[in-house]
Amino acid sequence: MANPLRKPRSPTRLEPTIALINIVFLMLIFFLIAGTIAAPLSSDLKLVNTADLDGAEPPDALVLSSEGALSFQGDPISPAEYVAGLSQAERATVRLVPDRAAAAADLVRIGAELRNAGALSVRIVTERAVQ
Repeated sequence: MANPLRKPRSPTRLEPTIALINIVFLMLIFFLIAGTIAAPLSSDLKLVNTADLDGAEPPDALVLSSEGALSFQGDPISPAEYVAGLSQAERATVRLVPDRAAAAADLVRIGAELRNAGALSVRIVTERAVQ
């Protein structure tokens, strides 16, 4: 016979924290393994320090100003004149240094003019910052 004073026991509810702990543990294992896949640099390797270098353009490169004017070693020049003054080997790769504020349309136009004048490849020289 059941005791009328005693309340029936409700089944105990499991906490969902165990599932959360399992997921966090699996993520920890994943990141530990993923971090060891990339081979570290040699400990005796010394990287180049470029903090003291000036930001001058290469001496053989065309410079595109923010106004869209093209110059070579400080003198104004047209794309056709520049390519005409190059040897066949120098026409393989022409380097162009655009100003940061130069219009993209000017950059594309001058690149096309250089190619039409006989440049085989036009390389855009940019600043690369390592963070």
